Amino acid sequence: MPVYLQILLLAAAFIAIVAFFLYMGGLAVRRTCFKIIAEMEEARAFKEARAITIQDERKNIFRVGTKNIRPKALNLLIADGLVIKTNNGKYYLDKEKLVKAKAQIVSKNTK
Repeated sequence: MPVYLQILLLAAAFIAIVAFFLYMGGLAVRRTCFKIIAEMEEARAFKEARAITIQDERKNIFRVGTKNIRPKALNLLIADGLVIKTNNGKYYLDKEKLVKAKAQIVSKNTK
């Protein structure tokens, strides 16, 4: 096999592996977002008075790895407006936006 073909195959394999790991990381964050939403629904945290405490930062700053993705998932939910942070550091769900998001998921799955 020619050398230039080997280099092209190696580059293609590298790109495929990187894409696979990025996809799997995205799935893990998505699953964690659903878990956080489920916890908040179970606690019925739909208004500021019923807000709950959620881990929003790493427990150990020196821990390296992807095991603790809850803070990242929580930040994504806040950025989307599904979760709102109170002044005292607790969190609750925006019920209207949650209903819209669930409707989008259902409409996407029925196509």
